[in-house]
Amino acid sequence: MVTSLSFLQAQDKKAISDIEKVYLHTDRSIYFMGEDLWYKAYNVRSYNHLLFDNSNILYVELISADSKIIARNKTNLEMGLGNGDFQLQDSLGVKPGVYQLRAYTNWNRNFGEDFVFKKEIQIIDVFESHSKANKSKFELVQNKGGNVGTQNAIKVDFFPEGGSLLENVASVVGFKAVDGNGNPITVTADVFDSDSELVTSFESAHDGMGKFQIIPNQGKKYYAKIKTQSGTVQRTDLPDALKNGYALSFRNFKGRNIIVINTNPETLALSPSEQLTVVCKSRGVTYFETTQTLTESNLSFELAKDKLPEGICQITLYDSGSKPLSERLVYIEKEHDLDVQITTDKATYQPNEKAIINVTSKSKAGLGKSASFSLSVTDRNGVTEEKDDDSTISSYYLMESDIRGKVHNPAYYFDAKNPKRLEHLDNLLLTQGWRDFLWKTAPKINDSVSYIAEKGITISGRVKQLLGDKALVNNTMTLALMNKKHFNIFNAITDSEGGFKFENLMFSGKTGMFLNSRNAKGKFRGELVLDPIEQNPIGISIENKAIHWDITTRMLVDNVYRKFAAFGVKPENILDEVKIVAKKKSLPPVFYGIADNSYIPDESVATFTDIFQLIEQNIPGVVATDDSVRFTRFEGAPLFIIDGFEAIDRGQVSFIQPEDVLKIEAVKGATSAYYGEKAANGIISIFTKANTGQHAKKEVFHSIKKDIEGFYTARTFYVPDPAKPNPELDTQAAVRNTIYWNPYVHPDKEGNSTLNYYNTKVETKVKVALEGITATGIPVVKSIFYTIKK
Repeated sequence: MVTSLSFLQAQDKKAISDIEKVYLHTDRSIYFMGEDLWYKAYNVRSYNHLLFDNSNILYVELISADSKIIARNKTNLEMGLGNGDFQLQDSLGVKPGVYQLRAYTNWNRNFGEDFVFKKEIQIIDVFESHSKANKSKFELVQNKGGNVGTQNAIKVDFFPEGGSLLENVASVVGFKAVDGNGNPITVTADVFDSDSELVTSFESAHDGMGKFQIIPNQGKKYYAKIKTQSGTVQRTDLPDALKNGYALSFRNFKGRNIIVINTNPETLALSPSEQLTVVCKSRGVTYFETTQTLTESNLSFELAKDKLPEGICQITLYDSGSKPLSERLVYIEKEHDLDVQITTDKATYQPNEKAIINVTSKSKAGLGKSASFSLSVTDRNGVTEEKDDDSTISSYYLMESDIRGKVHNPAYYFDAKNPKRLEHLDNLLLTQGWRDFLWKTAPKINDSVSYIAEKGITISGRVKQLLGDKALVNNTMTLALMNKKHFNIFNAITDSEGGFKFENLMFSGKTGMFLNSRNAKGKFRGELVLDPIEQNPIGISIENKAIHWDITTRMLVDNVYRKFAAFGVKPENILDEVKIVAKKKSLPPVFYGIADNSYIPDESVATFTDIFQLIEQNIPGVVATDDSVRFTRFEGAPLFIIDGFEAIDRGQVSFIQPEDVLKIEAVKGATSAYYGEKAANGIISIFTKANTGQHAKKEVFHSIKKDIEGFYTARTFYVPDPAKPNPELDTQAAVRNTIYWNPYVHPDKEGNSTLNYYNTKVETKVKVALEGITATGIPVVKSIFYTIKK
């Protein structure tokens, strides 16, 4: 019996439309100490994969095997795109090992761990790993398989299609076989019933997974005798079959996707006209729903590809009481009117020769298609296998992010040259299943979410009485941010609870923050209580792993070592050069502009008995008073500033010893509005030596001075240019493992983009890898190879 379907217009979109999904494209997945890790970030709407301009801050973290965050970047996202890098140096705390690269927005935190991007990378010390002492240690680890006593242990799990076996109903059973370390293994098996009669046989098709068909007879139980390639034999029971129930099954018949609801005569006898509802969702959005009366043992319908998005779809069967009875994941592959190509101007280049890469993004008719790509060009270092099955933007967005557990070799399922990939992908969906997470409940996004979408950096807090908790209302808050490139001042007024907030601030790198509070009379008053400027990182969940020393990794290390040795690269040369210089005396920033007079003490400072005598004798136009000094042109006392902060009173100034002074500046006339009427009689600014200034003897509550981190400023990938030689950088770059990295490859209106760079000195095979996403949300992965040879 074939039924018709009612397709819906993504009715749940409002519930999940603001959920973000992040992916990082890195230049490689195996690095060596002293190198740089480069990344491009893509942030999309989870349900349609369109670039999403929701959050502007992406937290990217490098986490060591012992669960420590070694480095953390606040990457600026613009229209869903951003980029950055990490320096993998011992001086920064990076050691050889297996690391986790993690990325998430503050908004992501509302939806749990499943929306945090994670990628495993390996960092190797090429020189240490090549030493004889360590080589034997690594071989020992490899031979032991990582965990002692698990070499021969195997685990085989069975997954009946739709959830359960039914008596007297032909059912497909998926299976997955792994060793004691969770790695997939190849197995063969025979299935027997409880009378020890052979029923069927099966063998794994790919990565320990496969499927077989069985008709469970009434009253029978079943088990499998499983054999590994090493000869280990193990018995594992199959799940018991239900006497009554319903099961979903999926078949691809001549290119048509057919869903079948199966049951047995016993169930039909109990419920001869059962009302069943089938719902099809993709990434939380319902695309069709139908309710049918089941009067026969099976009912089938076709999933029309044109009504569904590309990727994993979740088909669920419900009874009349909305209780889920059976579920099946299927993968929908679609053809797109898109042709993305990368080509090189040559198949073989001379060492150091310029390479030209052409990238085209067009429709099949030749019209330009808008897209954002990132391009990585890497030295294969002796690895001849062209297939690389690591995670890609396609495998992550279309598959990995929507199923449970680690997927081995995820790109394997998206290799268009692999004729078995969809069959094997179906085995994966049968076994690992879906992540039973957010999509099951489709939460409503409302104002009660715990974490906001950050458009910029926020500095907020509260002002209260110094002694007590009473809020100080209508105080003027002044915030100054200063770094090497910028200086900005912002003002705000405290509200009825003494609160203040400076939102959506955009600044980069280490920045000096200066914050103070004035009352309505312009006097500095109150105590500042500052909120955390950024949330603590989310909890870390990482498995402590050793470097995986397989044949490919060993070949890679051997070739990199020989390359460095041949070109004279020493261990210390692959690290950034360390220069030991005298520490520069930096003065705290002040906001009065250029001083009228400036004085730097010399040896004669020892002849002065107090600070006011020192000022009077060395700053023109200043005379002494009973307990201070003043400018001759003014009757009142000047504003004293000590190390960037206004002095609480003149008594604080009097405690400064002349020999502790680094510099004195004087401003006699009109000054910056920053200091207001307090500076009407001029300014005298005193800078003191470290740990000696008396400004620290009295705690200042109405002001806060601290260094804070802004957005990470991504570095530019360095490529040598023969026309502009740089001896210091070119020596290392001549043998670099990432030959070229460009995080922003944007084809023009005609769909064309051209890039160029100079190759290394090494004769080798090179991989050019392109990843990205189109303006219509189609993830793209392309790669080509060329050779460098004399």
